[in-house]
Amino acid sequence: MTPFIKKKDIKQDWYLINAQDAAVGRLAAFISIVLRGKNKPTFNPHIDNGDFVVVTNIDKIKFTGKKFENKKYYKHTGHPGGIKETTPSELKKKNKTAEILKLAVKRMLPGGPLAKKQLTKLKIYNGDKHPHEVQEPKLIDFEKLNKQNIIK
Repeated sequence: MTPFIKKKDIKQDWYLINAQDAAVGRLAAFISIVLRGKNKPTFNPHIDNGDFVVVTNIDKIKFTGKKFENKKYYKHTGHPGGIKETTPSELKKKNKTAEILKLAVKRMLPGGPLAKKQLTKLKIYNGDKHPHEVQEPKLIDFEKLNKQNIIK
């Protein structure tokens, strides 16, 4: 049985992931596990026990197959006939590559206020630079976790 952890005992680490040539779905699945804290032995589904994740080089992320052109993201405005759709290639043209990963991670988290709070711990940047050097994030070599994580 997992012991309940007190809020004062929660220690949140910072992780840095280089997303260059990474597969979107595999990266999003790994990030959602870290954000929820499922990689820790003290995981409880009702407590925000997850860590912060900094993702760099998001502009060089890749999809497998033809998903870059064929995958569709839907949203509804709330008005009749207000369904809107977009594709990852359209988002990249609009310089919203961070939105691609954020949508993938958001949809892998459970719905509710706790998931919204956990999603705020995801920091996404286009280039190599990020303003979180002070937190000393631990580098995760995403390619070494599994050779299929990187698309050549």
